[in-house]
Amino acid sequence: MQKSVIISGPPAIGKTTIAKGLASELDLKYLSGGDVLKELAKEEGFQTEGVDWWDTKQGMKFLNQRKTNPEFDKKVDIKLKELFYKGGLIITSYTLPWLVQDGIKIWLAGSCENSAKRMTTRDKLSYNDALEIVKKRFEENKKIYKMLYGFDFGEDLSVFDKVINTDGLGIDQVLSQVKSAIKDLL
Repeated sequence: MQKSVIISGPPAIGKTTIAKGLASELDLKYLSGGDVLKELAKEEGFQTEGVDWWDTKQGMKFLNQRKTNPEFDKKVDIKLKELFYKGGLIITSYTLPWLVQDGIKIWLAGSCENSAKRMTTRDKLSYNDALEIVKKRFEENKKIYKMLYGFDFGEDLSVFDKVINTDGLGIDQVLSQVKSAIKDLL
């Protein structure tokens, strides 16, 4: 069985872009933890269309709802763990690295400012709006995961096989470093 790979990191760091590129190059299936969570949001009546739905007012509203009902995140994590252990996946997830054993775990590090710059291009937002969203999503998710599981999202990186700082790197450079790390860990 082929190991699954988890790509994690703060909001808007490039997890999805890298994971999709990696899945394509390695001929593996890509799965987004955020997409599984969006399905639950849809069941709650949210309109979840759009790749960057999390950065919208609706996405922020659902983020606030998650703080009062941990069942959303727990359901997603149960499903992701089940799929992870089947192997052969590239998964983006905030929580999975702390919840599973085995596999390959990569943390994409970088500054909030760099993530905000990515969002200005990707989401057509002003820099200040993007920076505010990135910081809020990071801090709110950090609180949720501390409450649910007791780990320090973004601070305790001891569970990761490789940490790659993306600041100052292009997509191809990050992808190259991730591929190299995976080859070294197999």
